Amino acid sequence: MTARTIALGRVRTGLDRPRNARDLVARAVPGQMEDVSRDAGDIAARLELNLVRTIGDALVAHVEGCIFGKVEARFLRRGMSVLERLVGADLKIDGVLGGFRLGVGDDAPGVLGGNLHVGNVDAIGRKIVDGGCILGRALKRAIGLGDKWDDGRGFELDVVDLGLATTPTTELAVVWEAACGGIILTASHNPKQWNALKLLNENGEFLNADEGNEVLRIAETGDFEFVDIENLGHVKKDNTSITKHIDSVLSLKLVDVEAIKNAGFSVAVDCVNSVGGIAIPALLEALGVKKIVPLNCRPDGLFPHNPEPLPQHLTEISDLMKNGGIDVGFVVDPDVDRLAIICENGDMFGEEYTLVAVSDYVLRHTPGNTVSNLSSTRALRDVTRSLGGEYSAAAVGEVNVVAKMKEVGAVIGGEGNGGVIYPESHYGRDALVGIALFLTHLAKAKKQVSELRATYPSYGMTKQRIDLTPAIDVDALLRAVKEQYARYEVTDIDGVKIDFPDGWVHLRKSNTEPIIRVYAEAETVESAEEKAAAVMTVIRSMVE
Repeated sequence: MTARTIALGRVRTGLDRPRNARDLVARAVPGQMEDVSRDAGDIAARLELNLVRTIGDALVAHVEGCIFGKVEARFLRRGMSVLERLVGADLKIDGVLGGFRLGVGDDAPGVLGGNLHVGNVDAIGRKIVDGGCILGRALKRAIGLGDKWDDGRGFELDVVDLGLATTPTTELAVVWEAACGGIILTASHNPKQWNALKLLNENGEFLNADEGNEVLRIAETGDFEFVDIENLGHVKKDNTSITKHIDSVLSLKLVDVEAIKNAGFSVAVDCVNSVGGIAIPALLEALGVKKIVPLNCRPDGLFPHNPEPLPQHLTEISDLMKNGGIDVGFVVDPDVDRLAIICENGDMFGEEYTLVAVSDYVLRHTPGNTVSNLSSTRALRDVTRSLGGEYSAAAVGEVNVVAKMKEVGAVIGGEGNGGVIYPESHYGRDALVGIALFLTHLAKAKKQVSELRATYPSYGMTKQRIDLTPAIDVDALLRAVKEQYARYEVTDIDGVKIDFPDGWVHLRKSNTEPIIRVYAEAETVESAEEKAAAVMTVIRSMVE
């Protein structure tokens, strides 16, 4: 059998090193402390290890605090030989050690649910062997990559280690390397203890629900095979992926480097000390931006503020813009797949309007259809129709938006969280693509950012929730709401969305707690709040 290739990307570094675990290892296995510490740091999730013991040849760890509620993860079978030496009968370890969380695209909670039982990491399954791999030295050992186990068992799998790479960079690298899948180690905009493994298929796209469930099935059944030591795969390091990504952006037909250079832009960028601090300044320099003002571009993973690019978290760059002298500000999340834009006066362009502005530019040069999710602004629909295209809505989640885009042949799409998906590059949210297209649009429009924003339909949005009791059948409740508002246009592919003539309300149930999330949009925030309140009143009357 020919070895298969996997692309690996790591979004951030500077992760917690478990002090107590280091001390324990230093006492129990002199000379091995640094090795185990690096392994724990590479696995990169802070999990409390309550009990470690050996049962035959398997190392079993009971882990609490991973995904939702309690997770029992049996991992590192015949791996982590240092830890095996540490573990005696019923040895109890307090403090923090390394761990992992298995994620399936953006919809991991919905796919994985409450209690997760994952077999040995060397048994995460053939689908991960076929469609991805585990990042980190200890986990590479666990599937027989790089460092070999004492008994030599592992998989025939070649790995391309991209090192620090953005999420869209890794997605592109899967295709460039003709790999059978990819893995990204990231917590996205969540705190670092939620670092996870995002799995990509052979197209560099997130696994859908069926593929994710197949991963779990194989993990639970142990439906996989090992190879002999002579046939183990190899690890190749490639630190050029971000440069290749930038080159691919510059080669897009609608990216006009000369126009951007001639505009003489001054640009501020906040990369929240993640891998964007490497990629975004390099992109701006390649685009010919005259002046780059970097904020929080040290890629050490230590976030200076909440990393989700929402207005309340962006006061530093907003205050900087208010001082004048800067044409536009960009903020990316740790994955570098979401893009927020700041106007020259420090005002928020609006994360919902990142996709609207970029789509406006793309549609003016390549007319066609667009897609966003049900909870995104109606402004994209308005702009699309004004330029002769058709707008379609998809269920929330990047994988759902991509599927809908392929179905309707959309020339551009994405999500209202600042995620731009441009198929001419690839089917994944990409802030680098978004920045290049926006700067080209801005240069050709010859407007200030605030002036460009004023050309688009303005809507106000509100996001609320209704708390319910666990005994309530939320699905039945949503069906009743659908019937109550049957006289309006109602969509039920993802919860229930009610389209009124002058706005909409979208109801989505949580996969982890008894609540209904309520999103609403209208011409003003006040009107949106009124619409949401009216629907919430109807729901509460149904459960009283």
